[in-house]
Amino acid sequence: MKALIIIDMQTEIQRRLDSGRDHVNTQAATQIKALATAFRQQNLPVIHIRHCRTDPSSPFHPDAEGYQPMPCSLAQEGEPVLVKTTSSAFASTDLGLYLRDRKIDELVVTGAVAGFCVNSTVRAGADLGFKMLVVRDAVIGFDLPEDGLSAQVVFDVTMALLQSGFAHLTETDAILTDDAFFRMQAG
Repeated sequence: MKALIIIDMQTEIQRRLDSGRDHVNTQAATQIKALATAFRQQNLPVIHIRHCRTDPSSPFHPDAEGYQPMPCSLAQEGEPVLVKTTSSAFASTDLGLYLRDRKIDELVVTGAVAGFCVNSTVRAGADLGFKMLVVRDAVIGFDLPEDGLSAQVVFDVTMALLQSGFAHLTETDAILTDDAFFRMQAG
């Protein structure tokens, strides 16, 4: 079975976008909302991942405004919200067990940030035997200014590496216009 996973779409990400930081996929939140709607209409799971830091000064501390979900990633009743303290959603949560218990073997991955939490979650999921599908236009990527790398360079290299051995890549419209996508099961 397929599931949509929304990684770290929290207010801090929106703050970074609004600040003008170099990024790709400004429209990712809109794409994520469309995908979540489609998955819900098909009664397929939507899984929310939130990043958490214990440092009270972190924007990802549970008491900080930056920790709160963006509107595109508000969980509906019954949808799991897993809180991670590591880059990979698999390393510090029970995500793998949750998926196996529900016979979910294919993850449609969206969220933030391409070079970090999306990257490590996709690699870990692939290593654990899950089929990973990354929705390129529903993933936000930022620059690495301290290394002189633009958001586009970081994003392109990350996507190329994921595609080379860990995931298939697609776009939101390819999923939403493919009548067979929601009927086809992994396997």
